[in-house]
Amino acid sequence: GVDEAGRGPLAGPVVAAAVILKQYSEELDEINDSKKLTEKKREKLYDIILNNFNVAVGIASVEEIDKLNILNADFLAMRRALKDLEKFHEANKDYIVLVDGNLKIKEYEGKQLPVVKGDAKSLSIAAASIIAKVTRDRIMKDLGLKYPDYDFEKNKGYGTKKHVEAIKTKGVLKNVHRKVFLRKILDETKDEPKEVQLRIL
Repeated sequence: GVDEAGRGPLAGPVVAAAVILKQYSEELDEINDSKKLTEKKREKLYDIILNNFNVAVGIASVEEIDKLNILNADFLAMRRALKDLEKFHEANKDYIVLVDGNLKIKEYEGKQLPVVKGDAKSLSIAAASIIAKVTRDRIMKDLGLKYPDYDFEKNKGYGTKKHVEAIKTKGVLKNVHRKVFLRKILDETKDEPKEVQLRIL
């Protein structure tokens, strides 16, 4: 099962997860589409998933999103997750990747089947959606500690009123904000916002 998190936000990377069920247990019955679960519930299920699935994560950076566009960056993150997942099953590659949505993963050579609303139909896709969401949320919380003016720990990079105001008044964070997503917002400002260099602390 493969799914992603972070296609729509104004800031932060896109994160994909790929999982293979190792063993089934009743505690997995609580797994559902990550968007239908509370943050606390996702965090609890995250550990349960790690215990019952082989799990791999792939990330596409903000720079890659700006260069490739979000859909192609999404596919890139998925391919990276699937590549990393190979370490668990090199001896047996005769499987089908279930990917959430109606599109096949571009440039992926293995067998795959798109599943519309797959996170509500497939246990593996739902598990991947939770891993991707929790991983990305943790990245955004870390960015929130570095850049408190932008409220990332709450908005997770989405275009809330407070976040948009911070972009207009404080500027665009290099390597954090997706430039291609900000055109409309920047057009509304008289002066180009200054870029703030991302510091790795």
